[in-house]
Amino acid sequence: MKLKLFAIVLGTVSSLAGAAQADTVRVRGTVVDLAGTALTVKAHDGKTDTVTLTPGWMISGAKASATDIKQGDFLGIASVSKVDGGSGALEVVIFPAALRGTGEGDRDWDLQPNSRMTNGTVADVTGINGQTVTLTYSNGLKKEIAIPQSTPIVTFATATPADLKPGMAVFVSAERGSDGKLVSRRVVVGNHGVAPPM
Repeated sequence: MKLKLFAIVLGTVSSLAGAAQADTVRVRGTVVDLAGTALTVKAHDGKTDTVTLTPGWMISGAKASATDIKQGDFLGIASVSKVDGGSGALEVVIFPAALRGTGEGDRDWDLQPNSRMTNGTVADVTGINGQTVTLTYSNGLKKEIAIPQSTPIVTFATATPADLKPGMAVFVSAERGSDGKLVSRRVVVGNHGVAPPM
């Protein structure tokens, strides 16, 4: 069971953390219907997308983490530049220790305009109006990000296709084929009362 969960999380995190590609579409919204391998999702903008899930598709859940962020943790942080300088977190994912280094670095993200995705190891944590963390990468670079107290901090959990009920929040990283159809092999569902990360 642990190996299966590891594989699911690895696939999910690889998708979350990977650099954006021209044919990658991130679908965020709520489940309308799951009919066989056709997952229909109503996006936050009201648009409806149908994603075809490929054979052997994987699913993981998302839950709030009660663990304080500490030095040595490997995080994925979606952030945006603050008016007064620096970066402020929008969402934080605490990765399992076995996935340290996955998608390491800083890149453009599409959670909101001008947002970034930063994956790195926590080198330092300070408690100023919430938390400020310094993430480091293997190449020696660092980035400091403020985490307001209201920022969602989540980790991955187990889930099954039965969790894809109408109204459940989901995140799907899909590929758009030459025929315009969306295809994916992984889904993250908010089956523990929190929205899926990223």
